[in-house]
Amino acid sequence: MRFRWIDWNREHVLEHGVDPEEAEMILKQARSPFPRKIEEDKWLVIGPGRGGRFLQVIYIFDPDKTIFIIHARPVEEREKKRLRRRRKS
Repeated sequence: MRFRWIDWNREHVLEHGVDPEEAEMILKQARSPFPRKIEEDKWLVIGPGRGGRFLQVIYIFDPDKTIFIIHARPVEEREKKRLRRRRKS
């Protein structure tokens, strides 16, 4: 799994309190029902990060299949509850 980081996406992820390495970890450890396609070319993964928090990561694939993370942030409590219900059903 290869990732591409530039100043823009690295800074954007850091603004949300997420380390780029932690965002990569979420994608590497993704499990069902993720990754999930959310738009024509965008994918979403939600998973456990460091310290027990959950993160949401949105990414696209570059033409060479490198992963370009465009957004990462901690998941809110209400989103966690919805995710738990979805996994139970």
